[in-house]
Amino acid sequence: MKQLLFIFCLVCSITFFGCKDSASPLVKVISAEEMQTFLELDNVQLVDVRTPAEYKTGFIAKAQNIDFYSPTFDKDVSKLDKSKPVLLYCKAGGRSAKCAQKLISAGFVKVYDLEGGISKWKHKGLKVNMKI
Repeated sequence: MKQLLFIFCLVCSITFFGCKDSASPLVKVISAEEMQTFLELDNVQLVDVRTPAEYKTGFIAKAQNIDFYSPTFDKDVSKLDKSKPVLLYCKAGGRSAKCAQKLISAGFVKVYDLEGGISKWKHKGLKVNMKI
């Protein structure tokens, strides 16, 4: 019984004190509809983290391509404004999620990740631009 009480107190302590530092910024995963609303704002930075070849097959208007796999990725991302919201997407959500965590670690405060990536965006029938 003492062990059970000890474990209960330990879990409560970790929960209470562990959540105390939750003021740090987190990545918010957003739907395609939410992304459209954000894109209407002037102060957002839209980043496509796919490869240049993938980017050429279709991208969301006003997106800048910063290849997650590029050796210059960290340098390229450092050129973004940390105080402005950053909207990220890739093909299906895996790379953009990893990128989002890197941005949070680098001090970006508002990071949004498109749920399902451009694949879901296209599935919803939303417009993509083509690079010639």
